[in-house]
Amino acid sequence: MGIKGLTKLLADNSPKAMKEQKFESYFGRKIAIDASMSIYQFLIVVGRTGTEMLTNEAGEVTSHLQGMFTRTIRLLEAGIKPLYSKRVDATEDLNEALETGNKEEIEKFSKRTVKVTRQHNEDCKKLLRLMGVPVIEAPSEAEAQCAALCRSGEVYAVASEDMDSLTFGAPRFLRHLMDPSSKKIPVMEFEVSKVLEELSLSMDQFIDLCILSGCDYCDSIRGIGGLTALKLIRQHGSIENILENINKERYQIPDDWPYQQARHLFKEPLVFSGDEQLEIKWNAPDEEGLINFLVNENGFNGDRITKAIEKIKAAKNKSSQGRLESFFKPVVSTSVPVKRKETSEKADKENTIKKSKAGGGKKKK
Repeated sequence: MGIKGLTKLLADNSPKAMKEQKFESYFGRKIAIDASMSIYQFLIVVGRTGTEMLTNEAGEVTSHLQGMFTRTIRLLEAGIKPLYSKRVDATEDLNEALETGNKEEIEKFSKRTVKVTRQHNEDCKKLLRLMGVPVIEAPSEAEAQCAALCRSGEVYAVASEDMDSLTFGAPRFLRHLMDPSSKKIPVMEFEVSKVLEELSLSMDQFIDLCILSGCDYCDSIRGIGGLTALKLIRQHGSIENILENINKERYQIPDDWPYQQARHLFKEPLVFSGDEQLEIKWNAPDEEGLINFLVNENGFNGDRITKAIEKIKAAKNKSSQGRLESFFKPVVSTSVPVKRKETSEKADKENTIKKSKAGGGKKKK
């Protein structure tokens, strides 16, 4: 879900923080992508007819592979360097919850594994690495890890469909970069600094606004949507102050509402920091490995995969070129600068000569 209604709230109240961009405008940029969200999108869109999904001869679903392969090639062909981040599989947490009999945890982690399974994640991770594209397994939320990479300057922006990438503090956030449909939808770019400036909020207040609007990590207060949340934050400054002044007969606050834990998760998520060695490298595709995995194991068309590999190789050479602005650097002059006094005297002398030639003065008899 991300943050409920945040896109509309920003469109209405912070329009200058949003701008439409062409897909091709990100040439030469490194972009961190939430892999799990992309996989989910591909599973529900690519090759799907009703409840029927794209499968291989063994009946195994391949929609995620088709979508990830095609969309990543499109990114590479545009000169974009994608870096995927995925969270450690929630299935492990689910198994632990089942063993301990924690009903609340079982419900929470079951929801996370309904669509995207461990096998889907492993398939895509293997595919991307065979394509020469880096994958980082985030210790917690993928969006948080992507945001951390963006803040540290490792990547230009974060691409996802969940708006909570902004709540995690991603300086730049892109929607629709990985759109799985055949339609070419413009990329929507958000800048968190402009969001805060236009909303007249601090980052802490923006996080509280997102929690009040509705996030994935705790229930919201019934009856409070994005616009009401914005008004309350502007009036009272924090959730604590809102709770002290809110009309509790009109708005029902959930019992043991864990908004503080949600706030902590947004402000201090578990991520790999810049001090830790992360393998972020774009390599040449493993041609033999791709053919074996996609054609032999998953029944993809051999000719199509061979042509696709050629596209990846050509794209890798293209992405090695720099962005246009990198070619226009200030020119350093090696000549000795002329002193201002000398320049002034030279100009006066030239002006005198010009006047004389133009007949500006009379000859003495």
